[in-house]
Amino acid sequence: MAGSAERVVMLREASTEQAKPEPAKVEIDAVRKVFQTSRGEVVALNDTSLRIANNEFICVVGPSGCGKTTLLNILAGLDVPTSGEVRIDGASIHGPSSERGVVFQQYALFPWLTVRQNVEFGLKLKKVGKGERRSIAKKYIESVGLKDFADAYPKELSGGMKQRVAIARAYAVNPQLLLLDEPFGALDAQTRTQLQVELLHTWEQEQKTCFFITHDVEEAVLLASRVVVMSARPGRIKAIVPIDLAYPRTQETRMSKEFHDIKNEIWSLVYQEYLDAKK
Repeated sequence: MAGSAERVVMLREASTEQAKPEPAKVEIDAVRKVFQTSRGEVVALNDTSLRIANNEFICVVGPSGCGKTTLLNILAGLDVPTSGEVRIDGASIHGPSSERGVVFQQYALFPWLTVRQNVEFGLKLKKVGKGERRSIAKKYIESVGLKDFADAYPKELSGGMKQRVAIARAYAVNPQLLLLDEPFGALDAQTRTQLQVELLHTWEQEQKTCFFITHDVEEAVLLASRVVVMSARPGRIKAIVPIDLAYPRTQETRMSKEFHDIKNEIWSLVYQEYLDAKK
């Protein structure tokens, strides 16, 4: 028999269009991305459409090679779609912008700059005055728990601390959209758990629109207001699952039956795509 969880997922998929958040902050409209390789054309994304509301936290999961990072790079303006369009507040994306902050799995900090100087870097490019730069950097350094390390250099920090700096730097320029590509993927479990909670706390305070890529279904359920499940390549959106769990969320949230039910629903969708990707 089709279990209740399966029926819930089917209903959620069927109601995706009716449940579009309004107004849309981000519109991904029929995006297709084709790469030319020595083996011929590789279709990374195919007919991918998504609407993201202002201040919404979207997590994207799916098998390796399904186009998650390609989609993030298009949103960041680091790549362009072969066809289709991406708009923010109704305006098409043309190249990178400080309106879109990006946090990668690799920390990408400048090793010759201190924590404070790294966080101030984007503000300096925006011609923000020295005093205001210092004030903004102080706020976000403290928000990620690095008050005592403002004058430290990256080589003096742990992996988790470096990622905190990267997140503080992204928030400091006050982006309209925050893009995170598996930012906690290289961290140990304890540090990862701590940063998940800290990221949620910062997001609730700052209310930024977030687009977060992860391979960890549990992480996605903990963080997201909706989880987007991508299919095996060529990537497309297989399902969008709303996460009906109240914020603020903590580690206790993981213990609830509702959390586990949603996690199992999403994992069944993702696992089927892993199997399909192997065929």
